[in-house]
Amino acid sequence: MTTWQKTDWRNKPRIQMPTYMDADQLQSVERRLAGYPPLVFAGEARRLKAHLAKVSRGEAFLLQGGDCAESFSEFSADGIRDTFKVMLQMAMVLTYGAKVPVIKVGRMAGQMAKPRSADTETQDGVELPSYRGDIINGFDFTSESRVPDPERMSQAYPQAAATLNLLRAFSTGGYADVHQVHQWTLGFTASDEASKYREIAVRISDTLDFMKAAGMTPERNHELQTVEFYTSHEALLLEYEEALCRLDSTSGKWLAGSGHMIWIGDRTRQPDGAHVEFCKGVQNPIGLKCGPSMTSGHLKSLMASLNPENEEGRLTLIARFGAGSVAEHLPRLIKAVEEEGAKVTWTCDAMHGNTIKSTSGYKTRPFDSVLREVREFFGVHNAEGTVPGGVHFEMTGKDVTECTGGVRAVTDEDLSSRYHTACDPRLNASQSLELAFLVAEELSDRREKLLLSQAV
Repeated sequence: MTTWQKTDWRNKPRIQMPTYMDADQLQSVERRLAGYPPLVFAGEARRLKAHLAKVSRGEAFLLQGGDCAESFSEFSADGIRDTFKVMLQMAMVLTYGAKVPVIKVGRMAGQMAKPRSADTETQDGVELPSYRGDIINGFDFTSESRVPDPERMSQAYPQAAATLNLLRAFSTGGYADVHQVHQWTLGFTASDEASKYREIAVRISDTLDFMKAAGMTPERNHELQTVEFYTSHEALLLEYEEALCRLDSTSGKWLAGSGHMIWIGDRTRQPDGAHVEFCKGVQNPIGLKCGPSMTSGHLKSLMASLNPENEEGRLTLIARFGAGSVAEHLPRLIKAVEEEGAKVTWTCDAMHGNTIKSTSGYKTRPFDSVLREVREFFGVHNAEGTVPGGVHFEMTGKDVTECTGGVRAVTDEDLSSRYHTACDPRLNASQSLELAFLVAEELSDRREKLLLSQAV
């Protein structure tokens, strides 16, 4: 049994969280949420941790992706389905390239709070509190909308529950049939713009045809119709996290019942801060964003706090430096991990370090920069002899125009066409799938080099 309590974070410095004006209303919402069932269960979190342990050893690959910030107004079954669909397609392509299982984790069913670089924003000379995600305040630039409202947590919970319900239905109800998923991918490569990826798609087709001929059909193998799909989000709003935290009767350990995996952002990873204090006490897999300002000392302190038993699969380090900066920062952090003998899973967030302001005034992320950071991430790990375990993308299944580039060549001038994000720019369906093909090539090349080195 642990002496840690889910309220301990309240005694630590807190940042990037709202100050609610009505304490009684806040407590009422927290009590209500505390009486609700958890959204996920301890056995699921332990299973994901076991999968992430395999990722850390190079026996699996992690695909983590989804919305920048889930919104109340954009919530729909179609939106959930479309993102899930693209992630399945990406996972199939990555599986072919890596020749290992791909662990699928969505930024879904809880990614509703966002840290901000400034507490306020100004438009036309009017200054108001920054938008911090629909679970905290409203997107509309009005003084009423920007007031933090605890009742928004009560709206977030049923949306998260409904999202999880639909994801579980899609995962086990036949929608994830491997042959159907590949047919969607063939549709993408049939276009002239994506013809260069057709060869890989044809090889996957040949593999599926062989499996069918050998009797490995969805009718005989239930695994070909179903997938395991997990959820994750940044554990930013700790009042919500605490309210959904439960003591697991099986293990006697606390569980963050809001999602299978939670992570600590680059802005909230203070070793003595509230977010680290909360996350260190729950049994879920924990992600830790590592940006350019992460020092070796801080990383060592955080690893000791968040994973004192050095458990495989417990801690995922999410590198986010920006294209052109990976070689400057990642080697020193790998060295810190090796010096401590720490067991971690490495993954690459190639989105957050590559945000720029376009000439048209929109915040965007160039596709080429995202790909470059992924390649640099793989290159450093290859040089260090460590395992590049996965990729982490902000993406959507919708045909948005928020990131420039890709085979369909979204330009600065196109951004205003379908720019729908509530916060940061996301890869659209086409860009996401193209990136999966390119990462699959990296994985395949890496595998061939490893096999050659072993042969020698």
